[in-house]
Amino acid sequence: MDISSFRDFLDLVVEVWQDGVFGIQISDTLLALLIFGLFMLLRNLFTRVVLGTLHRTTERSETDIDDRTLEALRPPIRFVPVVMGVFFATNALDVGDDTAAFFYNVNRSLVALTIFWSLFRLTTPIGDVLLRARRFFTDAMVGWTVKAAKAVFVLLGAATILELWGIAVGPIIAGLGLFGVAVALGAQDLFKNLIAGLFVIGERRFNVGDWILVDGVVEGTVLQVGFRTTTVRRFDRAPVYVPNSRLADDAVTNFSRMTHRRIRWIIGVEYRTTIEQLREVRDRIERYVHDNDEFATPSEVATFVRIDGFSDSSIDILLYCFTRTTVWGEWLEIKERLAYEIKKIVTDAGTGFAFPSRSLYLESLPDAPEVFPLSPPRNS
Repeated sequence: MDISSFRDFLDLVVEVWQDGVFGIQISDTLLALLIFGLFMLLRNLFTRVVLGTLHRTTERSETDIDDRTLEALRPPIRFVPVVMGVFFATNALDVGDDTAAFFYNVNRSLVALTIFWSLFRLTTPIGDVLLRARRFFTDAMVGWTVKAAKAVFVLLGAATILELWGIAVGPIIAGLGLFGVAVALGAQDLFKNLIAGLFVIGERRFNVGDWILVDGVVEGTVLQVGFRTTTVRRFDRAPVYVPNSRLADDAVTNFSRMTHRRIRWIIGVEYRTTIEQLREVRDRIERYVHDNDEFATPSEVATFVRIDGFSDSSIDILLYCFTRTTVWGEWLEIKERLAYEIKKIVTDAGTGFAFPSRSLYLESLPDAPEVFPLSPPRNS
């Protein structure tokens, strides 16, 4: 091996060192990696300092909205050192104009991603704020608004990043518009249910957790109001997915908005009951309902205890009243106590409850057999 061969080897080492990867010197590459690694090592410290400072600031306020906002921004804040590391690492590289433009677009894309990611995360605490204004917004309205805002931020973020890379978004939107027309012709039911859902939410027919009845469809508790369907859990715990168009077109009864709960009974007493006994039974039932705080007063709702009619087997007393509670279990307990009291009142009055009966009168039996005498007739 001569000196010229050794020089050739050294020239090769220098060439590799200078060209490196993609024409970037290995020394610059190592420096860029060192800078990026340093930012990764300082990431936890940066996050702890920034979040700690912000957390001490939010502790001075009486509301918890700022705490939820800070918690929502935690992932984007932790991503900031990554963006900074990429920026300073790429700036340390001595590259050509084309590669520099590429790195510039990368950095701009990371900044745009961080901004729109933060906005995407902020929609959740903003939705919590809107939920507190229940006078103006329902849970379903807030849920739809939050979902729509998240979708908008995702689309805007994607469009911004595409524009940064020189990709025109306008022609893409125009092409999607033509495609959307074709899809809309085959998805009319989807858009019908979507529009119906907007009407249901706007009219505030019900909220999540309400007990509703859709005639001929379902009865149960509302779990979720979606873009296409509303989920209702029946009382047997089975979920039913109702198209929003059915909720907009059919009659919907919202039992959760009842102010009182009704009791309507027909109490049948025996026909042998005297007028004095009827009056005693009616008056005592009426007194019990009026004097009991569990029942609404006649000034609030219609309340009647009246002799209503004469049925085939009974004299009917109509009891029509309302309880103050609308909770089904409490309502059943009140009905049970009322039944005990009515039983006692009827018994104390000396009468009884009637039961269905029918009398059959026969004048003669056609082709009746002759009665066989048990003993021969005596001669007079």
